[in-house]
Amino acid sequence: MNKDFYINNRKKITDKLEDNSLLLLFSGTAPHKSADAYYDFIVNKNFFYLVGAEREKFALLIEKKKGKVKENLFIDKVTELEEKWTGFRMTEDEAKEISGIENVKPIDSLTEYLNSTLFNGEFSNFYLDLERQRWDFDNTKALSLAKDIRDRYPHIKINNAYSILVKSRMIKTEEEIEMIKKAIDITNEGIKMIMENSQPGMMEYQLESYFDFEIKRLGAKRHAFNTIAASGKNAIVLHYLENNCEMQDGDLILFDLGAEYNNYCADISRTFPVNGKFTERQKELYNIVLKSQLETINAVKPGLPYKELNKVTKKVLIEECKKIGLIKDDDEISKYYYHGVSHYLGLDTHDVGERDVNLEPGMVLTIEPGLYIEEEGIGIRIEDNVVVTPDGCINLSIDIIKTVEEIEAFMNK
Repeated sequence: MNKDFYINNRKKITDKLEDNSLLLLFSGTAPHKSADAYYDFIVNKNFFYLVGAEREKFALLIEKKKGKVKENLFIDKVTELEEKWTGFRMTEDEAKEISGIENVKPIDSLTEYLNSTLFNGEFSNFYLDLERQRWDFDNTKALSLAKDIRDRYPHIKINNAYSILVKSRMIKTEEEIEMIKKAIDITNEGIKMIMENSQPGMMEYQLESYFDFEIKRLGAKRHAFNTIAASGKNAIVLHYLENNCEMQDGDLILFDLGAEYNNYCADISRTFPVNGKFTERQKELYNIVLKSQLETINAVKPGLPYKELNKVTKKVLIEECKKIGLIKDDDEISKYYYHGVSHYLGLDTHDVGERDVNLEPGMVLTIEPGLYIEEEGIGIRIEDNVVVTPDGCINLSIDIIKTVEEIEAFMNK
């Protein structure tokens, strides 16, 4: 991405702000793990969407006053000795080049700058990213700051920028779709690697390691999420993460995985036989899931209510499961299919976005039906990533093999 991408994103957001407003976003910090160790730093995705800098202890402050906009970027500054211990920091020139923001200041000056700005009384609105996924989550820095501002400057109205950012991020640009496609292509190569090396008797995590190596070899610094490698009965658990069982001859293994490239995610599921050959029963169930997936993908188009996708999926699953005698009544499908078929994809694997909307061009979605037969120890999920186009959709992961014939031919070549 070049700086024009982030400049344009900021304009889309500032156009939505009320006049005489401030917008403040933080890049975040790595959480403390234990002793002197910290978890890996993951940049706040809303901050990254507007700035492009993947650094700790940065802040973006936008001022909108009488229709004019001023952008400020506050960056981390440390001594030369600290850099020798913890790594070099981004320079002001580098920050300007990445973000397209000319006013760059040290993060230590942010509080004083805010105080003088708010004291002048020229601003009446303060926008912060007040995302809270659950009631019992700890306060973010933005949530804590909102409380402080209310206490110190009661005349300032606090506004939530999260909803504005969500609506903007729902529609992907061509540059974003290219990043997602790159992540998918890397994921494809990782999937080939695990299929090529699958053998009965291996541990799930041993097979998983082939994916880990391949995506890093191809330029993905990290996973989009923790890999699910669920063989046999483990696959009936949707978010099985232990990956510590021995793979048995005759079992299927369900992989739900994805590479992350430049902070954009892939999210792919493939299910295949550990030994490279489907049984007749596995093939029967697999083809039901595949049919439901293909028909759901075919239904994706602008104007379709987002929630209709799962109805398409369930209709096919119900019809096909009745044909093979797995269920008799429609409502029995919930025993074997107990999740939704789709979510948004982008800077987050479960990307931000509203559900009670109609599909629009530029939305990127997963399509992931499944069947989970506990009594048979079989779990099957097939997941692709699609982008809505003006007349339908494009399957961005169409190159990843998924038919029974393709899988068996590839694994036994």
